Amino acid sequence: MKYMISWFERPKGSRVEYENARRGDAAMSIIAVAVATMLLIPCSFAQDATQTDGDKYKTVLENECVRVLEYRDEPGEKTHQHHHPAFVLYALSSFERTLTLPDGKVLRRQFKAGDVMWSEAQTHVGENVGKTPTHVLITELKNAPRAGQACTRK
Repeated sequence: MKYMISWFERPKGSRVEYENARRGDAAMSIIAVAVATMLLIPCSFAQDATQTDGDKYKTVLENECVRVLEYRDEPGEKTHQHHHPAFVLYALSSFERTLTLPDGKVLRRQFKAGDVMWSEAQTHVGENVGKTPTHVLITELKNAPRAGQACTRK
């Protein structure tokens, strides 16, 4: 650009050219922020699984420390995109599914009844790609209680 503004030099030319260069830089900054925001929104605002797929997720227990969810689906069923904080999954049945992450990466998972898995926080779309129903318990972790505060059942 002929009138690019830097921190160390004042652009040469008329005041009108200087103002036009500033407007152009401001417009580019606004566009860059808008594009970055649109790319990050799906990850940062992914909803709670019980809100997106209440027909599949049931809260079994919730307190200050954990939330325990029971999840069930049938072969061919798919969830909406949702988010889980760090969690432990306990498989009550054998099943096969895929998890599609926001970046498009697809993870294929197979579980046998009794399998246990740890996962860091995750946003995904799940799909039962096997021939059997999925039935699991998911224990989502919350913030640790403060000193002297116990986790009580709710």
